[in-house]
Amino acid sequence: MAIEQPATRPANPRFSSGPCAKIPTFELNKLADAALGRSHRAAIGKAKLKAAIEETRELLGVPADYKIGIVPASDTGAMEMAMWSLLGARKAEMVAWESFGAGWVTDVVKQLKLDAEVKTADYGEIVDFATVDFNNDVVFTWNGTTSGVRVPNGDAIPADREGLTICDATSAAFAMDLPWDKLDVTTFSWQKVLGGEAAHGVLILSPRAVERLESYTPAWPLPKIFRMTKGGKLIEGIFTGATINTPSMLAVEDYLVALDWARSVGGLQGLIARAEANAKAVWDFCETRDWIDNLAVDTATRSNTSVCLKFTDDRIQDGAAFAKAVAKRLENEGVALDIGAYRDAPAGLRIWCGGTVETADVEAMLPWLEWAFNAEIDAQA
Repeated sequence: MAIEQPATRPANPRFSSGPCAKIPTFELNKLADAALGRSHRAAIGKAKLKAAIEETRELLGVPADYKIGIVPASDTGAMEMAMWSLLGARKAEMVAWESFGAGWVTDVVKQLKLDAEVKTADYGEIVDFATVDFNNDVVFTWNGTTSGVRVPNGDAIPADREGLTICDATSAAFAMDLPWDKLDVTTFSWQKVLGGEAAHGVLILSPRAVERLESYTPAWPLPKIFRMTKGGKLIEGIFTGATINTPSMLAVEDYLVALDWARSVGGLQGLIARAEANAKAVWDFCETRDWIDNLAVDTATRSNTSVCLKFTDDRIQDGAAFAKAVAKRLENEGVALDIGAYRDAPAGLRIWCGGTVETADVEAMLPWLEWAFNAEIDAQA
């Protein structure tokens, strides 16, 4: 039996978890002021890079004595710089509950070959931070982009910790309140919550992290793009706009435009409210259906950006194939693009709900999700 399609389509069907939806007001002509064909070390280039750093500080509420740098290779580059430059001075504690956190474990245990304590949790759950020893250097993700769970707050991180906290916050920055006093190293990428262009990362260092950099030399050689000190002192230029390698000034301009838009919707709190409204639309939808559920086990840890879902209907014969078929059907209709679960995650869907997504588009997409589910149930019968 043919199932009737919903009458309304999302104006923007882009729900990818990275690169994420551009700001709603995005147009290419907004990038006309980009410093193209100019050296990033010319006055105009340095001014734009410095503006990107200081506007990031203002919007996120980063303390004045924290350093903010624009670095190569997206969030991955920022995290690798931090781990290779800072770890090894004391025991490391690796905390992981999804694929990216697991990747950092691999780097530290198999590449750096450190004797690290590893704590893991299954997809949909997080490690109990009360079991973590913060006298060690602790590496963790704030929001599990591939598992849909987040750290609810920083209460378990002691103020008098002896170790450093190294936090991958790439799908949390600009969508969640980050407790800067509890974070010594924080990384994210432009292409997540603000929908910026890819390949650039942001690295934020507390004074404690800077002290470590200036007092500790790793036992292993550091590639040039990882080096943040010279002669035992921090290379200050990295954190004022003199990047280690050549950045894309087009991407920088795009980020500046996104930051300007973020201010227009109420800054950080406005962005958080938009993400919460988007996620709540999905959560409410799931709570009134018995065939789909949030992957996050505890409501307190549910992500408001990368909302991961699982199908729970007993009639589904092959969970992975079914989820892929639903995602493909929605893509073919042009109503939801790139919402399949991450390749290493449990079978299901992943809907990006960050602040650049309009709640009206989420609400218009969800009836299509129900239509696609029913169509696939019929197709396998």
